[in-house]
Amino acid sequence: MKKVNPYYHTYKVLMICFALLYNVSLSAQKQPNILFAISDDQSFAHTSYAGCSFVKTPAFDRIAKEGVYFPKAYAASPGCAPSRSAIVTGRYPWQNEQAGQHASWWPKKYISFVDLLKNAGYLVGRTGKGVDPFKFADSENDSLRMDNPAGPVTAKINYDSKDDRSAYGISSINYAEEFKAFVSKNKTSEKPFFFWYGAREPHRGYELDSWKRNNKSLKNAKVPKFLPDNDLVKGDLLDYAVEIEWFDSHLDRMVSYLKKIGEYDNTIIIVTSDNGMPFPRTKANCYEYGIHVPLAIKFPKNSNLNKMEYRGNVSLAQLAPTVLELTNVSSKGMLPISNSSLVSQLEGKVSRVPVFSSRERHSSSRYKNWGYPQRAVIEGDYLLIWNVKPNRWPAGAPQRYDKKDGTLLNRYSLDENGKYTQGTIFADVDDSPSKTFLIENYSNPSIVPFFDFSFDYRPEFELYNVKEDPDCIDNLYEDKEHIEISKQLHEQLVNELKQTKDARVGDENPENFDEYPRYSKMRYFPKPK
Repeated sequence: MKKVNPYYHTYKVLMICFALLYNVSLSAQKQPNILFAISDDQSFAHTSYAGCSFVKTPAFDRIAKEGVYFPKAYAASPGCAPSRSAIVTGRYPWQNEQAGQHASWWPKKYISFVDLLKNAGYLVGRTGKGVDPFKFADSENDSLRMDNPAGPVTAKINYDSKDDRSAYGISSINYAEEFKAFVSKNKTSEKPFFFWYGAREPHRGYELDSWKRNNKSLKNAKVPKFLPDNDLVKGDLLDYAVEIEWFDSHLDRMVSYLKKIGEYDNTIIIVTSDNGMPFPRTKANCYEYGIHVPLAIKFPKNSNLNKMEYRGNVSLAQLAPTVLELTNVSSKGMLPISNSSLVSQLEGKVSRVPVFSSRERHSSSRYKNWGYPQRAVIEGDYLLIWNVKPNRWPAGAPQRYDKKDGTLLNRYSLDENGKYTQGTIFADVDDSPSKTFLIENYSNPSIVPFFDFSFDYRPEFELYNVKEDPDCIDNLYEDKEHIEISKQLHEQLVNELKQTKDARVGDENPENFDEYPRYSKMRYFPKPK
């Protein structure tokens, strides 16, 4: 008879117990939740963490302090739709065809990282603005995508007439309560969640002089060098600041709720903006104040990536591969991602790389709905911009037709009293007190330089040292001391555009970006001479 080890059964029981404990341990290692917070039109300089004197952003500051702060983060486009498209696909706007343009349509083939998270078991929800503006399908038979690539709105909670909104221009959506409703509804689930917080602030329009009842002071407002330093512009900046603070206040409420329910430590929080501030020479321009945006990421508590500042240039188009890597979700099903994850850069395994940005059509602003194509590369402290069509007005045409009778309206849309008619010309610049002031004072010698900065023709190439000149005033492209850096950046830009098959450097149809249908307000302008 075979002799049995007396400890055999004890050993077997222990192994079973260890296996059970191991499986329990694995199940306890829940996938991280993700809270993605994105404001609408906020430049890099306008957080209190960045040292801004006229805005307070305690929630952003907390994420930047506890996580990773990126002082050199760039949007893939200075316009909301193409920028957000690049965020969710990890691809450049020029690669995404209609889905990389403003107010066009979204073909089904452009899958977002949010879709993959959902397929991998994540609970997905959204409040506010998603990946917009785009035309989506009305039925399954359509070739277009039906739902927003940022995920569905999972609760609808609005403020009523008696609320605590700090300005009348602010959205009625109660972002924080919609987030709480989403999490609360799913709190018994073992699944992790992804939630897109898309504020509509600080997009215009603003309540004029809302800063006065929000305890702000004109003396604190810092005006960029490309705008007149006067009280009107300062007040406009402070109204903008009020709306940034509203975005931040709802983020703060979301963070507090996560702490309350014990999910904060296991939640990745990403805070950024889609493009720069809505002022002349900013949004819809590849200058610093148009594409350089805030970015902070807090990783789960056990991550070794927290509590640091990464000073290399990064792109928001890197967020898709970053999220997929952090959640261990494959990119299979998406079209090829053109940007790398941020994780290797943060770990020091990859050195800083050039960052690219672009724009095409923004608003309906020129003859036949033409855009103002730009391509840009940021390397180190230098920004190179290629204005592909320098013979076009950069902010839009200065004169338009009356749609009713076809008559040509006044140049600069000024009436007999010299007052500007809003919503008419230079339409790539959002209407604002600052824009109106520049137009109505276009002939004032002291204002002419500022008017030209925003509305006049530009050279084909521009080069700026953004460390020394963040306002992008001094074009160094033809400066003898910068010939080599101009040449180097030009080669990098063209090589990247060719490698990623940008039609603007190809032979097939370089004008196809102007031919995509537009599903928003149309204006009519005369043919350029």
